Amino acid sequence: MKEHYSVNEILSAIDDLQNIKKEKKADTIILNKSYPKKKSEIPPNTLKLIEEAEKTIKSKLQSE
Repeated sequence: MKEHYSVNEILSAIDDLQNIKKEKKADTIILNKSYPKKKSEIPPNTLKLIEEAEKTIKSKLQSE
């Protein structure tokens, strides 16, 4: 079962495939873009540890 395609049909199919690849690549780039972290994005447990460490440092400095 051989099918015959014209050169224009083949070129059109290639163009369609290239456009699909470009669209997927653009989507991937957008998804991989990193954004700067906001303070609210820091986990609460981590914030609590940081606050405790700051208190410890301040209390040690005051006792000296």
